[in-house]
Amino acid sequence: MASARITRVFGAINLGSFRISAIVAGLTETGEMMVLGSAHRASQGIRRGYITDMRAATHAIRDAVERAEKMANHSVSRVWIGCAGAGLASKITKAEIDIGGRRIEQEDIDQLLLAAREAIQPDGRAVLHAQPAQFTLDGAHGVADPVGLHAERLAVDVHVMLADGAPLRNLTEAAQNAHLEVEGVIGSPVASGLASLSQEERELGVALVEFGADVTNVAVYADGMIVGLASIPTGSGAITDAVASAFGIRWTQAERLKCVNGSAIASPADHREMIPVDAPGEEQSGPLARHADDKNRIPRAELVGVITAQLGRLMEDVNKALKALHFGEKRGQQIVFTGAGAELVGLADFAQSALGKPVRIGKVPHLAGLPDAHVKPGFSTLAGLVLYADADPVDVRTFGGRSQNLSKFGKMSIATRIMQAFRDNF
Repeated sequence: MASARITRVFGAINLGSFRISAIVAGLTETGEMMVLGSAHRASQGIRRGYITDMRAATHAIRDAVERAEKMANHSVSRVWIGCAGAGLASKITKAEIDIGGRRIEQEDIDQLLLAAREAIQPDGRAVLHAQPAQFTLDGAHGVADPVGLHAERLAVDVHVMLADGAPLRNLTEAAQNAHLEVEGVIGSPVASGLASLSQEERELGVALVEFGADVTNVAVYADGMIVGLASIPTGSGAITDAVASAFGIRWTQAERLKCVNGSAIASPADHREMIPVDAPGEEQSGPLARHADDKNRIPRAELVGVITAQLGRLMEDVNKALKALHFGEKRGQQIVFTGAGAELVGLADFAQSALGKPVRIGKVPHLAGLPDAHVKPGFSTLAGLVLYADADPVDVRTFGGRSQNLSKFGKMSIATRIMQAFRDNF
């Protein structure tokens, strides 16, 4: 059976502090998203979502994209970028117009979204995206398509994602130096939420915790959109640092121990299990690790103790962020962890006990052609980027001056596109 023809191709890169991942995906003529190639490599020149070495970051981006292109047997020149740092912030902008009890027409939607665009106040920061999330008719929230309905007042809630201008320009310049045109920079909580959360969760209320290497973003969703965002300047890399310091070993050894032998949950057998510090086939170099036996093995119980101690500190910070964002005061108690740090064994049980709320680990949605190595929480942002690109949600910033055609959105009207985006993405 012949494979379906690819009608559109998307490229995306996620710039993490631990790794840079790239994906080339295609949309088939049947509407299915298919991964043509994906790859990742160690990150360079990036810390906490900020470019710290332009040349190194550019090289790493180019290398990751070329690996994905080679697998896909297809090159890309335009990419979407996932951003977890750069001072991300989230706000809700509201706009309202008077209808006077008559039937709502398309021109009213145009006028309302123009008003929403003018209401955005970035306060000197860069706007990554400004998406209409839901309409309100006379106090009735969650209306997807108000055209044809009668109302006295029509309002819209717009989710605005902000970032600091200079770090954002560094991100885009690093990609441009790698000979890539940037389609857009998407806040990772938006991309990860699109990939890891169900529509029902986003509606009822859920907290998304992106457990990255150097930064942990806590985003609270309600009524289909992000209603609060907080960034914690630490991540799973702090656990690796603690392991390296506790046993006096190299960072790479500590990272392997954490990923291969580490756990967030202790067991009685841990005290009897000795785990090798050196990787299989690796000869010991330098002195023995602290607390190691003569074969350079350490008790698994001590490794788990270091990990859980560091996790406990992070959960305290996550709990403070959730309380500051008023999570759980109304609807929604579920917490979903994504990011590379969420791959730690036993994390869900540990977090549920520490936070006192149900916790699950986010899963990357099934995309045809996505290799097993990338069906992990650490690649949720990458998958979400191509889903975002395919969804092409309405952005109120696309409305130009008075002379611009406000309905210039292809064959579909603005209201139809918002309704479709609302149903598909929120």
